[in-house]
Amino acid sequence: MCKLRAKDGSMISSCSSRATRASSDSVLLSTNIKCQILPSASVKIFSYDNLRLATRRFRANTMTGEGGFGCVCKGWIDENTFSPCKPGTGIPVAVKRFNPESLQEHQEWLAEINHLGHLSHPNLVKLFGYCLEDEYRLLVYEFLPHGSLENHLFRRGSCQPLSWNMRMKVALGAAKALAYLHSTNIIVRDVKNSNILLDTDYNVKLTGLGLAVNGPVGEESHLSTRIMGTYGYAAPEYVATGRLTQKCDIYGFGVLLLEMLSGRRALDPNRPAEEQHLVDWARPYLKHKHKIRCIIDAKLGGIYSFGAVQKIAALALECVCLDPKKRPTMDSVVSVLEGVQEAEEPEAAEHQESNKKVTASRKNGKSRWNIFGGGPS
Repeated sequence: MCKLRAKDGSMISSCSSRATRASSDSVLLSTNIKCQILPSASVKIFSYDNLRLATRRFRANTMTGEGGFGCVCKGWIDENTFSPCKPGTGIPVAVKRFNPESLQEHQEWLAEINHLGHLSHPNLVKLFGYCLEDEYRLLVYEFLPHGSLENHLFRRGSCQPLSWNMRMKVALGAAKALAYLHSTNIIVRDVKNSNILLDTDYNVKLTGLGLAVNGPVGEESHLSTRIMGTYGYAAPEYVATGRLTQKCDIYGFGVLLLEMLSGRRALDPNRPAEEQHLVDWARPYLKHKHKIRCIIDAKLGGIYSFGAVQKIAALALECVCLDPKKRPTMDSVVSVLEGVQEAEEPEAAEHQESNKKVTASRKNGKSRWNIFGGGPS
């Protein structure tokens, strides 16, 4: 304890008084922040100590992601009491810990609570709750075992390449999530591959609503906001003017479609200058049907319906149109993707039946294969 001598000769504790003031300020700040959180019966309040126990003190081997915001760790909680449990028991959760010194991160933390705490859709990530203690800001989500779309498309060795049909399933799930949000007048403002998470069955769970805002109302045509988001996905008119509409999200979704078509990142500084910006590079190919094959991801191994590829290419081109008024609505995007999926199902069933016949023929002795990887014996 630091001590100072007063004018009358008595001893006073300056550190103690400063600590008391700091504690009072912290309580006041927390109270003010709590007033900004919209009440929700589905969102629980977690203590920092319990989340620390659930993640084994935020050990490095529990970390599943990190970025400018902070880090995400895997933890375990009891399904009924939400108290911390041993790894492998209860239910797994993703605990997102924000950097305490950043005002922007605090605003994103608050936005996630207020949006996800009042929204419910099969393709939106579930928010279990949050922690607000002193300088600590944390969010607790359902844990998605298959990670992000980014991992599956671009990180070698960590995930198997997604098949064409699986990419279409992901595209449709993401489109449905965005269509739902747009129906509630929410603009996501940060549509990108790392915010598309996948559950055990590869169902999409959209996350990353920290930059989301309520859209224009009444006669307003747009919002004028500070430019935020991720370069490469942000619509050009938004970057140029700061004018935000739902059509900005649709541009970002078009970039996602191009990533799934091509296996290339929205922005890749490691490529030649003329190929670094995906939309600019792909646009000339998308305009000509006979050139579309030039941009198809080689990791697909040629296993896709070219008719479906043409439809997705046309949809992507429409979504990234420079004129935002000519971009489709998310409801229209969902309809197109559902049509592609319905057309793919009979073809997939026919392909599966053909494989069954080949397998049956081999079992009848026409050709026997070594299940350990050899050729016919």
